[in-house]
Amino acid sequence: MDIESFREYCLSLPGTTEGMKWEHLCFMIEEKIYVIIAIDEGNRFSIKCNPDDFEELAARDGIAQAYHLAKRQWIQIENLEVLNDKELKSRVADSRAMVLAKLPKKTQAKYA
Repeated sequence: MDIESFREYCLSLPGTTEGMKWEHLCFMIEEKIYVIIAIDEGNRFSIKCNPDDFEELAARDGIAQAYHLAKRQWIQIENLEVLNDKELKSRVADSRAMVLAKLPKKTQAKYA
């Protein structure tokens, strides 16, 4: 997937906004990041993952523990080609859902 298709997909998810933080492109819901991507560094990006899936994901080529983010809860993926489009979209949607689940119930209801 190229960066423009990736961006379009992220922005298609309800409530998603984009912005720059720490010189990285971020996709957020209610100002909470669910994808952070280093567009100047080969499109390396980080997403939230289910802690139960962490070991399996981190064992795959091109995927590792995300630096500076909650251990065993965020993975860093080398580039947009590591995962096929279907899995990439699914993992991004899951990341968004996990971040949304931590927000107040009233906020969650806006995106149900």
